[in-house]
Amino acid sequence: MIIGVVGKANVGKSTFFKSATLAEVLIANYPFATIDPNKGFGFVRITCVDKDFGKQCNPRYGFCSNTQRFVPVEMIDVAGLVPGAHEGKGMGNKFLDDLRQADVLIHVVDASGSCNSLGEPVVPGSYDPLFDIRFLEVELDMWYLGILKTGWEKFARRVRQENAEISPAIAKQLSGLNVTEEMVSEAIRVLNLSLDDTVQWTDEDLHNLAVFLRKKTKPMIIAANKTDVPTAKANIERMKKEFPDYLIIPCSSEGELALREAAKKNLIKYLPGDSDFEIVGNVNDTQRNALNFIKEKILKEWGKTGVQDCLNKAVFDFLGFIAIFPGGVNNLVDKEGRVLPDCFLIKQGATALDFAYKLHTDLGNNFVTAINVKTKQRVGRDYILKHRDVIEIVSGK
Repeated sequence: MIIGVVGKANVGKSTFFKSATLAEVLIANYPFATIDPNKGFGFVRITCVDKDFGKQCNPRYGFCSNTQRFVPVEMIDVAGLVPGAHEGKGMGNKFLDDLRQADVLIHVVDASGSCNSLGEPVVPGSYDPLFDIRFLEVELDMWYLGILKTGWEKFARRVRQENAEISPAIAKQLSGLNVTEEMVSEAIRVLNLSLDDTVQWTDEDLHNLAVFLRKKTKPMIIAANKTDVPTAKANIERMKKEFPDYLIIPCSSEGELALREAAKKNLIKYLPGDSDFEIVGNVNDTQRNALNFIKEKILKEWGKTGVQDCLNKAVFDFLGFIAIFPGGVNNLVDKEGRVLPDCFLIKQGATALDFAYKLHTDLGNNFVTAINVKTKQRVGRDYILKHRDVIEIVSGK
């Protein structure tokens, strides 16, 4: 799974990425500060199962603090987007090529209206950020449509002549975008497209098909960034009214980055996603003023910085993952002495057998039974895993 951080140039996209990953990235106040995609690992936050056993876990990857477990997820920050990207404008071709690998998108929008359509700084409030949401939709839809329409007439005629099924054929053509046969079949049914003669599908039919498949394969969260700027509040309310189908999360990536950096230096006690922090180190007047600004203008005004919420919503709500821990009824410690060292993100609906294969092919091939460590009950291979389950796999070898 890969989370793609997208958006127009100079909206705080790379700041969002760095605040989520603490990766070293170029942050600059000009368009196309990002040319090659930045890659790194963010973390989703869950309540750790160690509290259920009265233990302190020792994660192999990620970290755990005060029963809050942070599990790594891969992220990519791609080049800034401008209108006309699907026609190759700006870094459009590179942007779209880099975007193929993302499973879910976080679209960072400058909610304060402080930069124009090209990503150039303007007076806060003088630009309408709702345009950015619309134009990204258009660019992605036109990208999908362009791939779909490539040689469409020849493609449709061949399907008709060979009496081939259309869903597998379209899925194969769009496989690079993670489109599946099931998605295409659903789209054809929902859009009421004729299966008798695909040659007769209109441009509008193809456009609607492209939009449907884009929404399926690139679900999107709107990170309404720069909430610390006064002009952001009214724009965020307008976003929610204008785009009721989108999840819009108010964000301050600069505020989150400042808090994470301060926590890293032991100046404050703060966990990503918290609604408050505590100063525990020696801070000078400038640092204290900055921290007080974040507390008053971001945390008290909005509840959180929003960055952690974006990651959690993307992974658990949009992509439908759950967190599963391997463990033993009689032993939660691995051979190196680590307590509950691993946590796996796995799709909702996965079974105990699926989890066995996730751990190791041999465990799946030689699966005997599984044990729910919390309840100490045996469960079969078809047991549907639940979020925060701790599972022991019993195999024949």
